[in-house]
Amino acid sequence: MDNQASLDTCNETPRILLWDIDGTLLRSARTGAFKDYTIPMLEGVFGTSGRLAEMKVSGMTDLQIVAEALRPEGFTHQHIRERLDHLRERYMEEMHKATSNGEEFFQVLPGVREVLQAVADHPRFQSALLTGNIEPAAYLKVELVGLSEFFPLPGAFGDESHDRRDLPALAAERIRSQLKLDLQPHQFIVIGDTPNDIASAHHFGARALAVGTGRLYTTEDLLECSPEAFIPDLSNLEGVMQTLASL
Repeated sequence: MDNQASLDTCNETPRILLWDIDGTLLRSARTGAFKDYTIPMLEGVFGTSGRLAEMKVSGMTDLQIVAEALRPEGFTHQHIRERLDHLRERYMEEMHKATSNGEEFFQVLPGVREVLQAVADHPRFQSALLTGNIEPAAYLKVELVGLSEFFPLPGAFGDESHDRRDLPALAAERIRSQLKLDLQPHQFIVIGDTPNDIASAHHFGARALAVGTGRLYTTEDLLECSPEAFIPDLSNLEGVMQTLASL
């Protein structure tokens, strides 16, 4: 039986869940802790961290963060692209340093593990990462908190575009290829905690499930962006699964 047939036995069309990481699945134990490794990375690669110390970056891709931080210093997107390999290498060096001193650097948000397990056990749903983090940083984060097993599908990451709206299409192309399914945009659900997550879903034609666990945006901020659904957090397993089933 092929993938499509096995999924169709549930009499429900498949849904691919594209998960944001920061503010949705986990958060740093300290507000702004990402600057512990991002500032030294920028200084090592570009000789300056620009205005990063004063920035609020929720919902931005890592390339967008770098561009915004360094724009006052005269760096362009092209300059950043030319140093992308060095950026990735130095980023991971600094991130490993910051997260290896024994402190709890990242914390899984309430209900996340239970929801990811329920989704993994359900024949209709499959999961992938859709995040502003560069790819190796994304996988390190979910590994550090013991969630890496829940994302078997290829995703899309913050070192692939300055514009988060580009990411769902990149993930969808890879997932279609791996599963050998002709999945349509409405079969994808982007789950995130920022207006940019919602915008990226709608730009692609996916559904958006907004989660109110981010540090920067209020419930009202998220609802103004018209997500297809909103939940305050992932702690109510039955409610989350009912919401996903409705999308």
